Order: sequence, then structure tokens, then C-alpha cells
Amino acid sequence: MENRWQIAISAGLLAAVWCGLADVFHFVTWIGFLGCSTFFAQPKTGVEGLLMTWLTNLSGVFWGWLIITGSSQFETPLIGYLLTGIVTMAMCLQASYQKLSFIPGAFIGCCITFAMSANVAQILPPLVLGGLMGFAMSNLTSLLIRLTPKSKTTLNKSVISNNIANVD
Repeated sequence: MENRWQIAISAGLLAAVWCGLADVFHFVTWIGFLGCSTFFAQPKTGVEGLLMTWLTNLSGVFWGWLIITGSSQFETPLIGYLLTGIVTMAMCLQASYQKLSFIPGAFIGCCITFAMSANVAQILPPLVLGGLMGFAMSNLTSLLIRLTPKSKTTLNKSVISNNIANVD
């Protein structure tokens, strides 16, 4: 893996900053890390990737809330099972829309909602900031890569390759 140090520095620095912010503002730390992970797992880059991260994660939060809230209206767990099946289908079908096409992002948001008993007020801030953290890590890594001088070994290999090609 190229640029391992730049990735490690940006990830470590921003993870530490995130933990500090989460502590100060009483955010659930792991939710932010799942938002960040979603950013890196989905296929888009830049602002488009951040938007896809947010839309898929937040749609999953909605779907999870719908399952929990809908299931609680009935005394039999069978309705909850049925609702879970229908919502799971909807999470997959929403991927027909380009901005919602990262199905795992929806499942991550839904699972967070289950884990947090549908406490949306505790879910949304760290999840949104977590996606932003992934975006920031990506940009910081790119900056560090641009600022890192090329090693002499790489330069020498390049010079050697050019000289070999010009021998003919």
C-alpha cells in the first residue's frame, strides 16, 4: 500500500480530534467512526462521496426508526418481523436512485438506530460529523501526499528507467 504514512498520520490525528470532540459534546464516539467508515467504503470521492455517505446513512436511520416505531404499535412480534422484511426490501430498492445506491450505508444507519433504540437525537450529530471526518481524512491524506517529497529511491528508479529506454 502506497502512502501508508500519510494515511496513518491523517487517520490518527483526526481520530484523536474526533474522540476529544465526542467527549466534550457527549457524542457516541463509535457512531462517528461508522459514519467515517461509510465514507471510505462507498464508491464516490469528494463532496459527492460525502453526500452519498450522509444520504445512505440517514436513510438507514429513518428505516430503523420506522421498524422500531412501527413494531412498537403492535403486541405481537410477528408484525415487527414482517415490517423488518418489508423495510429491508425498501433499503435495497432505494439503491435504484444514484445518490442512495450504496446499500451498506443504509444498513449501517439502520443498525446504529437499532443499537441506540431509535434515539435519533443521539444518532444524528455524530453520524453526520463522522461522514465529515472521513471527508476530512481523505483531504488531509491528499495534502500530506502532495507535501511529501519523492524519495531518492523513486527518483533514481525513474532516472534509471529513462536512461535504459534511451539506450537504443
